[in-house]
Amino acid sequence: MKFYTNKKICIILGTRPEIIKMSPIIKACKKQKIKFFILHTNQHYSESLDKIFFKELRLPQAKYNLKIGSGSHAEEVGRMLINIEKILVKETPNIVLVEGDTNTVLAGALAAAKLNIKLGHIEAGLRSYFRKMPEEINRILTDHCSDFLFAPTKNAKNILLKEGISSKKIFITGNTIVEAVHQNLKLANKKSKILSRLKIQKENYFLVTIHRSENVDKIEGLKEILEGLDLIYMRFNLPIIYPVHPRTKKMIKKFKLRISKNIKLIEPVGFLDFLKLEANAKLILTDSGGVQEEACILQVPCVTLRENTERPETLEVKGNILSGCDSRKILKCVLKMINKKRNWKNPFGSGDASKKILKLFLKNAK
Repeated sequence: MKFYTNKKICIILGTRPEIIKMSPIIKACKKQKIKFFILHTNQHYSESLDKIFFKELRLPQAKYNLKIGSGSHAEEVGRMLINIEKILVKETPNIVLVEGDTNTVLAGALAAAKLNIKLGHIEAGLRSYFRKMPEEINRILTDHCSDFLFAPTKNAKNILLKEGISSKKIFITGNTIVEAVHQNLKLANKKSKILSRLKIQKENYFLVTIHRSENVDKIEGLKEILEGLDLIYMRFNLPIIYPVHPRTKKMIKKFKLRISKNIKLIEPVGFLDFLKLEANAKLILTDSGGVQEEACILQVPCVTLRENTERPETLEVKGNILSGCDSRKILKCVLKMINKKRNWKNPFGSGDASKKILKLFLKNAK
């Protein structure tokens, strides 16, 4: 790899999932002494969703922090695009790397493409086919801007081919989340005291995450999900642990919804604590794409509170099921998954995605 160390990579990230999934790339760059810098939009701006992840994952601080914060989609992307362009002009990197489907990813992709800087998209080819999801638009546009599309699975590659993207640009690499989970699980088991702190036991509680706009921005959907959690408690009489996302907390307050005493709301936690909560849960209920992956890798049954998923591989190996947000269907899906044998195969690769990505990227970028 020494032959390629004259190239400089700009790693753009802005949210919790991006920090986690880019962490193996960052560590691989450091280990191989590849020139890189981190540009952090700070789209996730609370310490519990941002700063703690850099510390726990032992990552260098970002060279640039845009402190974008929240806003409408247009406001976020616009502010990011203006500032990212200035930094790319100043730094003149050979390559820009983005990961996932956030507004940060779209802004980074557009800025790089407009400046004719080579662009690589990690986790390319994911589709929910639900255009009302803002992330779906971000994924599609980023994929079609990219010079290198790092597809986590064969299914993702086939989607890209069907959209007319050249096979020469597409590489199946697996997903960096496999490395992030395995690199940090031992550390989480050693350092995290979250189970004793919450007074819960292994495989004796449910873990919940809800944050997507289609679930929390309308009172009907959010109310149904909370009622579904209540039904689960009444059926199983087990603790329901819910690290509540700031967005969801805001909407619960706005809609004046009652939270059952059976649901234990806690503040968002760091990656090590959350990883330990995931690994030891009886079952996970989520609307997060990343959590679907993590549950699948950890072999913990998952119920996804959506009508669609861009991670169909989790359904194919039968580690996950879609429930939507109807309260009774949520309970029905939990009953179906609760005693699932945890013997499915991880569909997201063998844990060497970061090495593959850097080797392919640096070898082919001219």
